Amino acid sequence: MSVAERRPPGGELRLLDQVAGTKVVQTYIALADQFTGQLGFTEHGFRHANLVGHIAYNILARLGHESRVAELAAVAGYLHDIGNVVSRQNHPQSSALIAMPVLTELGLPVEDIGLIVGAIGNHEEELGRPVSPVSAAVNIADKSDVHRSRVRKDARVEFDIHDRVNYAVRHSFVRVDAEQRTVTLELDIDTTVSDILEYFEIFLTRMMMCRRAAEGLDCKFRMTVNGSSLL
Repeated sequence: MSVAERRPPGGELRLLDQVAGTKVVQTYIALADQFTGQLGFTEHGFRHANLVGHIAYNILARLGHESRVAELAAVAGYLHDIGNVVSRQNHPQSSALIAMPVLTELGLPVEDIGLIVGAIGNHEEELGRPVSPVSAAVNIADKSDVHRSRVRKDARVEFDIHDRVNYAVRHSFVRVDAEQRTVTLELDIDTTVSDILEYFEIFLTRMMMCRRAAEGLDCKFRMTVNGSSLL
């Protein structure tokens, strides 16, 4: 597992538990993961949803944001890929539209729903921007989830570059330093599987998105690979 999924000390994630426990959310995430698997994409199911939600929560909590705002980031992170049940194309917007009635039925205030769907709809690097702290946290959390456990294929000879790079990452961790105002993505990459340059070949735009997101949180984005600082 890449970044620790456990709840932060004192963390309150009752809202996330409530959202994740709904039948429609459970069904759509399971189907979305099934569909992306058929298309040859890495894992986009419950593991990814849980991880992104918890990392997004931790980022805001450790930077001193209100617990309610951190909770909204957790929910946005959990739901950000649910739109893959419709199509991979424009899935951030589909995810936001699916999330709206679910959150409305659960009785969330309209402003909270707006923050969540805004974050969901802005999580892809092509068009997305950190429109709020919730959005910024989800962007970093999503793009930091690179890990071999996301690779579906067993036969390594079938790996394309995305599978190879994901499989090469043995460990990833998002470290938040509130005093220094830094957010650091720490990676351990097996260079016998994939060259470090391959990571940047396919993920450079993701790292640029993380930098913008960190700036939106009044932080600097840093990155280390195998113990060496690159950014």
